[in-house]
Amino acid sequence: MKAMLYAAVEQAPSAELIEPEVLTRYFTKFDEQFFLYCDKELTKINTFYSEKLAEATRKFANLCSELSEAQDDGSKGKEGFMIRRPKILRKRDVPARKIQELKLAFSEFYLSLILLQNYQNLNFTGFRKILKKHDKLLNVDVGARWRTEHVETSHFNTNKDIDRLIRETETMVTQDLEGGDRQRAMKRLRVPPLGEQQSPWVTFKVGLFIGAFIVLFVVVILSAMFHRERDDWRIILRLYRSPLLISLFMFLMGLNVYGWRSSGVNHVLIFELDPRNHLSEQHIVEMAMIFGVIWALSVLSFLYSDYLSIPQYVNPLALITLMAAFMFNPTKTFRHEARFWALRVLGRIVLAPLFYVNFADFWLADQLNSMVVVLLDIQYTICFYIPECVYRHDVGPPTSSDMLASLVAVCPMSSPIQGYKGSTSTSRKCLQICYNILCYLIFNIAYSTSK
Repeated sequence: MKAMLYAAVEQAPSAELIEPEVLTRYFTKFDEQFFLYCDKELTKINTFYSEKLAEATRKFANLCSELSEAQDDGSKGKEGFMIRRPKILRKRDVPARKIQELKLAFSEFYLSLILLQNYQNLNFTGFRKILKKHDKLLNVDVGARWRTEHVETSHFNTNKDIDRLIRETETMVTQDLEGGDRQRAMKRLRVPPLGEQQSPWVTFKVGLFIGAFIVLFVVVILSAMFHRERDDWRIILRLYRSPLLISLFMFLMGLNVYGWRSSGVNHVLIFELDPRNHLSEQHIVEMAMIFGVIWALSVLSFLYSDYLSIPQYVNPLALITLMAAFMFNPTKTFRHEARFWALRVLGRIVLAPLFYVNFADFWLADQLNSMVVVLLDIQYTICFYIPECVYRHDVGPPTSSDMLASLVAVCPMSSPIQGYKGSTSTSRKCLQICYNILCYLIFNIAYSTSK
């Protein structure tokens, strides 16, 4: 619409060369086309707003119905009669998982309401600005009159149902899901915008560490090529491969997050992350590159240990110890929330039959199937530094490595047990278990035969 205005002004005949009536007819004809286009856009906006509002109303009714069912289930006594409760969702009455699902559903619904409210406000502001520019460029007041007659009286501007839904959602979450704690309820509901602003300092650090890692990696390759010592490179490879693969995994995870955010996928809600305190793709890539730089420095220290007067095999041990200390650091420093979120997910994967598994657990368990080499290298590293541990296949148990590799598949395979408990369809239960068992058995057979 702005382009139409500028094009009309630029293509208008000069007032010095033609009569005023001709210029008036030109702009009158343009106004007919311009306001016809405005009317079409206004119709589209009203239609879209009405559809989304009706959809939001249906979703709110469904959520209220689910909440009402949870109230009824939670207020039933052991003898079958109803017991009055001041607040209905208590952990002793309703399973904690049901409470969490309702909280997430209301949080996602609230976000959709806020986006629809923003759509309402932005379109009204857009019409006001473009019509004001129209009057300014053409020196008329037709745009202001058209805004008063059409935009201000349109359905998307006069309808206030979205404000009512927002207030009712806030009240319901506060009273029924958060025990009357409005501050806690609003902290859950108010999700930051999807288009998060990245810090220039974080962007600088990401570029710095990526550049440093590339340079150091090239130095590592050149140093290894001209290394004079006759070391067993198979040992060095297995000691340093797992830290490098972990850094690569984190880097690729950061790329995944970037792809999701660029495509409009709200991974914060999907993975049930803290909407106010979670890592962006830049933070994940930054951590991956920091570990990559430390890995490269450790390899260089290993190669030049004679010149540095450092025992060679202290370097990989120090690297692995540093990474483990970072991961299991109990203090609230160094991305405490993100680290313990990852540890909780890993714990649920290992104890899958005992706990309800989420989408994040399934997703990370599938990703771990490609990290079997890391587990085997960690096993090798432990046996390498513990004299009593025997790793060689010709002396130790020949199936120890295969059993360890199978653990990665056994943990996700056992997760359908919880799905079996929660599912109501017998055929769905059987298909769910058989499908998962078949997938992971095929993976294990393929992995074992490829060795």
